[in-house]
Amino acid sequence: MSNKEDILKRYRENVKVKYDMPSLDDIKAITYPNPLIQFISMTENVGGKVLEVKPGEDVNQLIKNIYPEAKEFASNLPEVTIATRNPDTVGRARDLNGTDVGVIRGMFGVAENACIWVPQQMKEKAVCFISENLVILLPKSQIVNNMHEAYKRIEFDKEYDGYGTFISGPSKTADIAQVLVMGAQAARSVTVFLMPE
Repeated sequence: MSNKEDILKRYRENVKVKYDMPSLDDIKAITYPNPLIQFISMTENVGGKVLEVKPGEDVNQLIKNIYPEAKEFASNLPEVTIATRNPDTVGRARDLNGTDVGVIRGMFGVAENACIWVPQQMKEKAVCFISENLVILLPKSQIVNNMHEAYKRIEFDKEYDGYGTFISGPSKTADIAQVLVMGAQAARSVTVFLMPE
């Protein structure tokens, strides 16, 4: 038994009173008259950008317009033909290092906090975090009000061991000397492409 398991075992043995988890049925979660407008506003508030893609527009050209200096694009999405790296075919995660723009698909967005649910849909999920800039293709109609609604919708792809994450805007921290640093743990910028149905 490891030290951690031993410590947890001792804690469990000394719990005198156990309580049931509270019911969440009576919680009145926040809702919005227009979740899409709230999602766009929150995305901008957390430092992200939003672009509504019109029917027939080429996402490849839009990405090039936003990131004209980018040379390395990583994606496994069939509509992203500018990809120079594919997270399904690289030998290992670190082969994605140096990716200027990663392009992934989000399943749904959350108006409350601008989070986007991104289940692992690629062999190397590092593309979500190692890319300097991230573009998330998100169906415009798939916006929920709050995290309560979001958790009810979470599904995992069994092919990838049930991994997924919520992403909200670019990575940032002010832990060191209270100076805001963008891209400390993940992408420096996040652009959400609201895709037509």
